[in-house]
Amino acid sequence: MTAKLTVVRPGALTTVQDAGRTGHAHLGVPRSGALDAPAMRLANRLLGNPDDAAVLETTLTGCALRADRPVTVLVGGAPCPVTVGGRPAAWGSPVHVPAGATLDAGPATSGVRSYLAVAGGLAVDPVLGSRSADLLSGLGPAPLAAGTVLPVGRARPLPALPVAAPWPAPPAELVLPVLLGPRADWFTPAAVRTFLTATFTVSAHSNRIGLRTEGPSLERESAGELPSEGMVLGAVQVPPDGRPVVFLHDHPTTGGYPVIAVVPEPALAAAAQAVPGTPVRFTVG
Repeated sequence: MTAKLTVVRPGALTTVQDAGRTGHAHLGVPRSGALDAPAMRLANRLLGNPDDAAVLETTLTGCALRADRPVTVLVGGAPCPVTVGGRPAAWGSPVHVPAGATLDAGPATSGVRSYLAVAGGLAVDPVLGSRSADLLSGLGPAPLAAGTVLPVGRARPLPALPVAAPWPAPPAELVLPVLLGPRADWFTPAAVRTFLTATFTVSAHSNRIGLRTEGPSLERESAGELPSEGMVLGAVQVPPDGRPVVFLHDHPTTGGYPVIAVVPEPALAAAAQAVPGTPVRFTVG
């Protein structure tokens, strides 16, 4: 039999995530998946898992799990204190958790989202080909609650790789390259200049759906309304308050506010780790 993990402390928001469910936007289903995909992939590789094995994504306050059998885990992404059975353990490299012991990934000391991977991956039931929790549509497993039991898959032998690896530091300033359009012409030339030269900040109202910003308001050239149109990952939508919102993995698949630009997907991992108040700049990439 394989191991099971019981949630002792769910944290502020901890969800199961993998590489997401692609190809279902026409059904109104967003991709979902780990916001910091490079962190998820590195954690899995260091445990010998497939890159897209399901992991836990924590938000700011971490989580704690009790293992019913011995397991090997790794906590990466946002740095945080890690303990096993109350004793300090390594962050960013594999850790052995004995049967009955509790692994605690504490509050992030920098960044926002830590990733807790377990050798064998989390074996919750897939929905539309993915084990990811989607907070917008409600597909996939619910966010963790105390007492939730998570099945673990069958582990592979640990790889002949270094047991530790360099992890990117959370950004002190978030610089997002953009491709202008498709609706940049809905804004005044001055607003487009402001978008590309001003410094915004990450709003505390950001979530897995979108990174919201605070700062100057972007003035529209057109006062009309758009019919709803398709939205892509990384779209920078500007709602009526004029503050740009960068769509992340749980974004809606359609929307009616104009999209001034799009952030290429590889640049979005840093957005997952930008704490509220982090300066944000948009540049033509």
